[in-house]
Amino acid sequence: MTDQPAKILVIFGTRPEAIKLFTVVAALKQDPRFEPIVCVSAQHRAMLDQVLEIAGIVPDHDLDLMRPNQTLDGLTAALLTELGGVMDRVKPDRVIVQGDTATAMAGALAAYYRKLPVDHVEAGLRSGNIYHPWPEEVNRKIIGGIASLHFAPTTTSEAALLRENVSADRVHVTGNTVIDALHWVLGRIEAQPSLAGGLDELAERFKGKRIIGVTSHRRENFGHGMENIASAIRRIAERPDTAIIFPVHLNPNVRAVMNERLVGLDNVALIEPLDYPHFARLLSMAEIMLTDSGGVQEEAPALGKPVLVMRETTERPEGVVAGTARLVGTDSSRIVSEIFSLLDDKAAYEAMARAHNPFGDGQASRRIVDALAQEVWGA
Repeated sequence: MTDQPAKILVIFGTRPEAIKLFTVVAALKQDPRFEPIVCVSAQHRAMLDQVLEIAGIVPDHDLDLMRPNQTLDGLTAALLTELGGVMDRVKPDRVIVQGDTATAMAGALAAYYRKLPVDHVEAGLRSGNIYHPWPEEVNRKIIGGIASLHFAPTTTSEAALLRENVSADRVHVTGNTVIDALHWVLGRIEAQPSLAGGLDELAERFKGKRIIGVTSHRRENFGHGMENIASAIRRIAERPDTAIIFPVHLNPNVRAVMNERLVGLDNVALIEPLDYPHFARLLSMAEIMLTDSGGVQEEAPALGKPVLVMRETTERPEGVVAGTARLVGTDSSRIVSEIFSLLDDKAAYEAMARAHNPFGDGQASRRIVDALAQEVWGA
C-alpha cells in the first residue's frame, strides 16, 4: 500500500443490504485511511432508494439493474458483468459485500476474478439446507469460499466458519450492523418525529389494541405458504383485542394472496412497504413480530419484541437459542396457537421479551473498520 487512502468498493443492491451497510460507509468516511466508493446494483429500486435518502448516501455508481420478472440467472449474469466493469474502472484495493443476495454473491465473484480481496459483512450464517432460505444459503456459502475477511455477527456464525476450515485469524466477531442502524434511526426519529409520522393515523386507529407487525416475502413460502399465512392472519384478526399491521411486499406472489384474503378486515391494515424510519417505528409499536424475514429476527429483540419466524429453518439460530425468536413454520394452526400463547400467557411473553439479544451492541461498524485498518495498514 502507498500512503494514499485505501479504496474500498462497497457493493449492495437491496434495502436490507443498504440498512446493514450505511453505518459501515459512514464509519469508513470518518477514517482518513479509507476512501469508500459506493456501488449499488438497485436489485431493489424503490426500497433501496428510501434507505439511501435517509442515510444521506449518494452512490458513486448506480447500475439500476432491476427489471420486471427477471430470472435469477439473468440477474446474476447482468450483475457479474456490470459489477466487474465498475471494478475495472475504479480499481479498488478491496471490496465489501454484505449478507447473501445475488448482488453480494456476484460482487464477490467479480472481485475474485480480478484477484481483489473481498470482505464479507454478516459472514457465517448457515441454515444447513441449500433450499431454505433459497437461494441465499448457497449465495453466502459461495461468498464464504472467496472472502478474505469474515465479519461474523456472533460466535455461532464464527463457529460455522471455523467448521468450514476458515482460518481463525480471518474471522472477526463484530455484532450485527443492523443494530447500529436501528439505534441510529431511532435517534433520528426521537429528534424529528415527523420522519415516521406516516403511522400516526394507524396508531390512533388501533389505540388500545395489541398490535402484531407482519412481514412476509420469502420465495420458499410462495404458494401454499403464503395462503397459510393469510389464513392465520384472518383467524388472529377475529380477536377484537388485536390489530395487524402488514406492510405488504411488492412481489405479486405476496400481494395477490394477501389482497384476496385480507382486504376489508377492520383490524388488519395492509399498507405499502415502509421506509426505514417508519419500519423502525412499527417495531416500536408492535407487541409481537410475525415474520419470515432474516433482519427482523435481529432487529425486534433489540427492542424487546418477541419474534415468531414463519420458516422451517433459520440461519440465525442464536435468536432461537437465546429465546428471542421461535420457529413456527407456515402451518396456520401453529401460527395462531403461538400468537395466542404470547397474547394470553404473560410469563411466556416476558420470557421472550426479556431474553438477551445475541446480535450485538451497536458498535459493529466501528469494529469492522478497525479490523480493516489492521489488515490494510497494520494498525
